Amino acid sequence: MTSASPSTKTAGLTASELNALRAKYTRPTSVPHPVDNVPSASKTLLGRTLFFDPRLSGSKFIACSSCHNPGFSFGDGLPRGIGHGMKQLGRRTPTALNLAWAPALFWDGRAETLEQQALGPIQAPGEMNLPHDQLIKRLSGIAGYRAMFKAAFGDPAITTDRVGKAIADFERTLVSPEAPFDRFVAGDDSAISASAKSGFALFNGKCNCVKCHTGWRFTDDGFHDIGVLSEDLGRGTLLPLESMQHAFKTPTLRNVVERAPYMHDGTEATLEQVVDLYDHGGRVRRPSLSDEVKPLRLSAAEKHDVIEFMKTLSSPGPAVEVPALPY
Repeated sequence: MTSASPSTKTAGLTASELNALRAKYTRPTSVPHPVDNVPSASKTLLGRTLFFDPRLSGSKFIACSSCHNPGFSFGDGLPRGIGHGMKQLGRRTPTALNLAWAPALFWDGRAETLEQQALGPIQAPGEMNLPHDQLIKRLSGIAGYRAMFKAAFGDPAITTDRVGKAIADFERTLVSPEAPFDRFVAGDDSAISASAKSGFALFNGKCNCVKCHTGWRFTDDGFHDIGVLSEDLGRGTLLPLESMQHAFKTPTLRNVVERAPYMHDGTEATLEQVVDLYDHGGRVRRPSLSDEVKPLRLSAAEKHDVIEFMKTLSSPGPAVEVPALPY
């Protein structure tokens, strides 16, 4: 890693402060996997195929990829998702990027593993609406899937557990590639603009975004009420604690520019509106509001710089080839 001389400052940060911050955002060199779901090329192919197959829904119209579309940074570009019968869901579709590191899934954290998360929407009546027993019956009647399950698991038996493991194995390959910010972290001071560097300093300083958007994925995987105008109780439906009422999981900021609109219900249309929400200390004051959410009193230039910084977190891909479906 290169660094400036001790007397040099980057956007108000000394060289030692900058290098300390860079260390906090270094990308991992490997992807974690659970011991009971060891990855393999055949299992990943099976999971990718299932991910893109609309036959995993009751209507045979909705696939996992319908909501987690590679073209929309593995979201869907909508304020709230669309489920069975083309009915609007209550929450926005979160991205499927970088979930290998996530300890809790969904906006409210109701799934403890990626394997559980992968299975949840399939049988949810409002989403893909295919009960698991019908799912297994349907897949077992497809010769091509029997062969793929045998290649992935050693025998052709198709079970709910194996469907979840295969999809989760594929989803762990969905890692956002290197972005300009990563090159900056690695020591390339020219990788991002002066405005973005100022935004980085604000992100870690005055704005205190780093309190929740921390680490290389820019999320603490925690749940917070940030003052969004919504009656949805979020995590509070699972944990009857005041601090969890209206609390939702901190989303990753990787590729955030490509995933408008924002918040769990899509009520903030642009990043500018998101920054304004935080600048005002939330849209609503209530007992559950996080102590970290308070008026920031940012200037127009500071708001611009923070957004310029977030733009440096975007990277192309990851490229995913749509598979041929088996019959």
